[in-house]
Amino acid sequence: MNEKMLFSDDFYKNEKILDDYFKVDKNYDVVNTRFHVTKREAKLYYIDGFVNNEISERVMNFMMSTPERIEDGTTPEAFAQSVVPYIEMDISDDLNNISKVVYSGALLMIVDGFSTAFLIKARNYPRRSVQEPDNDKVLRGAHDGFVEALLINTALIRRRIRDRDLVMEVHEAGKRSRTDIALCYLESKADEKTVKMLRKKIEKIDVNTLSMSQESLIECFIKKQIFNPFPKVRYTERPDSAAACIAEGSIIVLVDNSPAAMIIPTSFFEFLQDTNDYYFPPIVGTYLRFIRVLIFGLALLLSPTWYLLVSNPSYIPEWLSFITIKEYYTIPIIVQLLIIEVVIDTLKLASLNTPNALSNSFSVIGALVLGDLAVTAKLFSSEVVLFMAFVAIANFAQPSFELGYAFKLSRIFILVLTAAFSIWGYAAGIIIVLLQMFFTKTVTGRGYMYPLIPFNAKTLSRLLIRHPISKDNT
Repeated sequence: MNEKMLFSDDFYKNEKILDDYFKVDKNYDVVNTRFHVTKREAKLYYIDGFVNNEISERVMNFMMSTPERIEDGTTPEAFAQSVVPYIEMDISDDLNNISKVVYSGALLMIVDGFSTAFLIKARNYPRRSVQEPDNDKVLRGAHDGFVEALLINTALIRRRIRDRDLVMEVHEAGKRSRTDIALCYLESKADEKTVKMLRKKIEKIDVNTLSMSQESLIECFIKKQIFNPFPKVRYTERPDSAAACIAEGSIIVLVDNSPAAMIIPTSFFEFLQDTNDYYFPPIVGTYLRFIRVLIFGLALLLSPTWYLLVSNPSYIPEWLSFITIKEYYTIPIIVQLLIIEVVIDTLKLASLNTPNALSNSFSVIGALVLGDLAVTAKLFSSEVVLFMAFVAIANFAQPSFELGYAFKLSRIFILVLTAAFSIWGYAAGIIIVLLQMFFTKTVTGRGYMYPLIPFNAKTLSRLLIRHPISKDNT
């Protein structure tokens, strides 16, 4: 079917084409209705649930109450201006463009005597309220969050950055889904090469749908790295955090149908920051960052280091003698540690799939009952349960689930090598994990350990220390 210049002056032919294209006899949600406008035959098409009923009703009332007849030879532009002068309207004869706009929430109108279609913008997507995200809460500051509607998310950012340099550049990806993707950045601060690179990557995406929104997009951006668990971008569901990153020169990528914004570029040290840091005085924010660094180290190395020491008692200094296991246990220590790693994730998944009214009590009761039973039955050592409980809590000290699981897999890797090769396996595991971090590239191609490698003292200081807000650091 030729989708260019498809329409003619014949109203009934146009109607037949659109009825077939939108499958009005099969799709119950495609509303189509005939009426008269300026004493001419007209027909309206739209997707039920995507259109603002109040706006569409006002448009219909205005058009149907227009008494004068439009003269033959009137241009489509003049007709649109006289019939619906106060609503944004496009004119098109390209069926591809028409279907995209209709499936995005516009009213499609055809009128006898015109070989074009009129597209009236009256979108109103189903959406939830902009409540604060569950996984990125703050004690002070704004308590709103991104939603699944792209237009709402860009508005939440513009509300915070009222600058003409703020650009909301919209692209499209997915042959079937036609997912909208917005690049949000400050023209005067964002790196132009990075913006061009992201624009090219989006244009080169060749997939049918972006079914998993931002995750599908990231997998299109980067080369497949099956054995590299470290996240290549940061996510935020907070408009204030996204606006702050834009003000610092970062690029925010918003994907329609996703409440999470991607922050590009990023590095490992960027994960040391948290929104709460900026809602407290600089000294408190700096303290929280150093606590986060300490917890990162403990989450990665605590259980492998403890296992190495208890497996080789001669390595334990006298002042650390309290970490030794004094009770009888049935299951080997390494097996206990690995089983509890799995049990922790099992409890997380069970809690996630439990109704909200029961999830909190289920997690606490499940952990207490299982832990107490395992220790009482002499299956697990109480020290193992204690250390792994701390590790499980430490994973929630930073807001990135992706980084938490990267640390978890790295910790298990070091544990297995330590069990197999003792201190040499322990050292080799740490070196391999560090090398993997050093050689990891982010979406923009920048090193994962920037600004440590390559070294940039000013940027590293800003990431490790919470500086007071100023003109230079925004």
